[in-house]
Amino acid sequence: METESEPYVRLSTLRQLHQVVADLNTARSLADTLQTVADGVVAGLNYELACVNLVRPDGDLVVAAFAGSSAAEALITGRVGSRSSWERRLSMATAWGDLRFIPHTEGWVLMEDDVPQWHTDGPAPRFEDEWHPHDRLYAPMYASGSGRELLGVISVDRPRNGRHPGPWGQEALQMYASQSAIAISNARLRSNMQRALVRLEREQQALRASEESFRQAFEYAPSGMAIAEMGGDQHGRLLRTNDALCRLLGRPASVMRRYSFADLVHPEDIGTLLRTSAEGGRAELRLGRRDGTYVWVSLRNSVVADTADGPRFLLTHVEDIEERKRHELQLAHRASHDALTGLPNSAELRSRLSARLCERPAAYAVADQAGGYGGGYDSARDGGYEPGYDQGPTGRPGHGPHAGGYDSGSGSGGYESPYEHEHEHGFGFEPAGVGPYDHHVHMVAPSGGDVDDGTKGLAVLFCDLDGFKSINDRFGHHTGDAVLIEVARRLTTGVRDGDTVARLGGDEFVVLADGLGAADAADLAVRLRNAIIPPIRVDGRAVRVGASFGIGWAECGMTVEEVLNSADQRMYVEKRSRAKVHRRAG
Repeated sequence: METESEPYVRLSTLRQLHQVVADLNTARSLADTLQTVADGVVAGLNYELACVNLVRPDGDLVVAAFAGSSAAEALITGRVGSRSSWERRLSMATAWGDLRFIPHTEGWVLMEDDVPQWHTDGPAPRFEDEWHPHDRLYAPMYASGSGRELLGVISVDRPRNGRHPGPWGQEALQMYASQSAIAISNARLRSNMQRALVRLEREQQALRASEESFRQAFEYAPSGMAIAEMGGDQHGRLLRTNDALCRLLGRPASVMRRYSFADLVHPEDIGTLLRTSAEGGRAELRLGRRDGTYVWVSLRNSVVADTADGPRFLLTHVEDIEERKRHELQLAHRASHDALTGLPNSAELRSRLSARLCERPAAYAVADQAGGYGGGYDSARDGGYEPGYDQGPTGRPGHGPHAGGYDSGSGSGGYESPYEHEHEHGFGFEPAGVGPYDHHVHMVAPSGGDVDDGTKGLAVLFCDLDGFKSINDRFGHHTGDAVLIEVARRLTTGVRDGDTVARLGGDEFVVLADGLGAADAADLAVRLRNAIIPPIRVDGRAVRVGASFGIGWAECGMTVEEVLNSADQRMYVEKRSRAKVHRRAG
C-alpha cells in the first residue's frame, strides 16, 4: 500500500511534468524545441543529464541538444551515431513499455560502437535497483500515425534519487517522450509553414509554386488545419479544412464550411475561444464531433494574407490532445485517491474540507445571519433545500416512521448536496460588492453539541475500525486489505450522492456530510456503524470489525487540522466510553 506522503510526491511530480510539457509548445524553432525537450527532462523528471538524438534525413542520429553538463555538451553535441548502432542498442535493451534499458552488466559490449556517449566510472551498485553510471535508459520518440516513424531518441542518466525509475517514473518519461515527438513534429511543420508563407509574401514570381507547397503542407499535415475568414459579417467562418481535421471531427469538408469554431466549441469553452487572439493565440478547448461527443484539442492561430496587400485569413492549427488530457486525469486521480479503496485520500480530503472554510470567525457569520446574511445554510438562497431524510410529524428530521429516515440504499433520497456542486465547479469566489465573502456560504456548527438546535452544517464523522489489527495479525494483510475495501464500499453506499467518504490512512476513514443537524449526524453515525458490523467474507472465512465514530463540525475560522482533530478526539471519547462492551472480531 502507498505511504501517506506518496500522493504529495506524485502531485508535485505531476505539476512539474505538466509545466515542462506546456513549455514544449512555447519554443519558436526546431532548435529551441529540441533544447526545451532536453531541459524539460532535467527540470521536470529529476534526471541530472539528458541528451536528445535527432534522426537526420540520411537516417543517422545526431546529438542535437544536451542538458545538465556543459562539459558533456561541448564534448558530444553535433556528433553523429550510425542508425545501425542505434538499432542494435534498442533491440538488445530490456523493454519497459516503450522505454529501453541496458544495465551496466550488459552495456560493456557497446563501449566501442560509434554512438556518442559520455559517462563517469563509479562503484558497483549496493542494492538491486541502484543506478550505475554505465546504465543506459532510452526513450524513443515516434511520429504519430500507424507507421511509427522514429524521430529521435532521448537518453537520460543519473536519476537524482539514485535509483532505477519505478512504474510511476517510467510512465512519466514515456508520456514526456510522446509529447516531445509531437512537439518536434509540430516544430518541423511550423518551420515548413513559415517557409511557405515567406515565399507567398516575397516571391510574387513563384506564386503558383508557393501555393502548391502551402496546399500540400496544409492538406497532408498529420494534425488538423483550418483557414477562416477575418473581419466582416462572416468573421470566423471556416473556408477550408484539411483531411486530418475532418477525420478528427467526423464531418466532411463540405459540411465544415457551414460552421465557425464558435459553432463547434463546447458551451463551457466559448469564453476561452473568444479570449484567444488571432495572431499567436493558443487555447485548449473541446470541439464537437458529428456523433455529439467532444474531443479536447489545442488551437494555435496565425494570420496569413492571400497576397502582399490582399485580404487576410486566420490559419488555425488543431492538435488532438485527448490522449494527453486522459493521462492527466488518470495521473491526477492517482495522486488524489487511495490506491487500495479508490476513495479520496488524505490530501484530497483536506483539499475539499479547506475549500469549505474561510478565515472569518464563526461569530461574524452568526452576526451576519442576524442582520439578514445567511451565515449558515439558507434554503431560500440556494433554491429550496430539502434534506434527504424523512420528516416526522413534528417536522424534525430523523424522527419519522423510518427511525431516522436515512435511505442508505438509494443514496441521495432526493437531496442534492451543495457540496457536490462546489467541488465540481471549484471554489473560485472573487471579491465583489462590499466585501470578499459576498458569495461564500459560511460554515457554522450546531451550538448545542449533541443537542439539535436546528442549525445545519457540515458534519465531519471520524471513523476508526475496532478489531482490525487482530484481523491483520491473525489472517494477514491480504484479508485486512479485503476488509478495508468492503468497509469503504459500505460507507460509500450508506451516504448520499455529494457526500465525501475518504480514507485518512490505516483503518481510519472520514465522512463529510453537508446540511445536517446534530440529530441527523448522530443518526448517520449509527447507520454507518450498523452497516460495518455485519460479517465480511474473505476467502470463505467470515470476519467482523466494529467501528467507533466521532462527530465534529466544520466551522469558518477553524483550520482543517482543527476540524479533523476535533472529530478525532470525539471518536476516542466514544471508544473509551464503550471500552467495557465486548466486541468480537473474526
